[in-house]
Amino acid sequence: MHIDPAQIGKAFLVLFAVIDIVGSIPVILDVRKKAGKIYPLRATLVSMAIMVTFLFVGERILGIFGIDVRSFAVAGSLILFFIALEMILGVRSRTMAMRPKPPDCPAMM
Repeated sequence: MHIDPAQIGKAFLVLFAVIDIVGSIPVILDVRKKAGKIYPLRATLVSMAIMVTFLFVGERILGIFGIDVRSFAVAGSLILFFIALEMILGVRSRTMAMRPKPPDCPAMM
């Protein structure tokens, strides 16, 4: 198995852009406020284990379902495109439209 440093760099940049840790800081702070203590080392190790597992067996798992990697990439990009389109246009999905609207004034709860 040949490890190409350029490919590792590309993967790092893509993951850094997709994960957007700087943009996730408010979410992390909110989770910390609600859940209490966060164990960042444990979360990092679990996510690393998941990523390494799928690095070695992900293609086999897709093969079980009869899906090649390129088709999976195209399907994932289409899903991300439609999610982004909904976010940009402000379109609410049917499940979001069926949820009860929260009151305008939080004191009325």
